[in-house]
Amino acid sequence: MKWTYVAIIVFCNTLGDLLNTVGMRHNGVVHTGVTPRGIARFVAALVRNRFVLAGIGSNAVSFFALIRLLRIADVSFAIPATAGTFVLEAVLAKVVLREDVRWQRWLGAMVIALGVGLLVLP
Repeated sequence: MKWTYVAIIVFCNTLGDLLNTVGMRHNGVVHTGVTPRGIARFVAALVRNRFVLAGIGSNAVSFFALIRLLRIADVSFAIPATAGTFVLEAVLAKVVLREDVRWQRWLGAMVIALGVGLLVLP
C-alpha cells in the first residue's frame, strides 16, 4: 500500500507542477504591482486559468496522499521515496515543455533516482 501512495504522490505532484507551468506560461506576464488591487487582478487572472486550477487540484490530491502515506510509513521513507518527482519532472521539462535541461540536472536526477532505488532494498 505504501508504494501505491508513493505512485499517486509522484504522479499527481508531477502533473500539478506541469499544469501550473503551462498555466503560468499561458497566462503571460501580469503587470499589477504590489498593491491590493494589483494582487486582486493577479489572483483573478489565475482563477480563470484552467491549467492553474487543474494544477492546484492535482497538487491537492498529492498532498492528501502524502498525509495518508505518513500515517502508515516513516517520514524517513516517505519523503525520499516521493523525490522521484524530480526525475519525472526533468524528463517532462525536456519532452513536453521543450526546456533546455543541461547535463548537471540530468546527473542530479539520476543521483536522486539511485537514492530512491535504494529504498526498495530491505
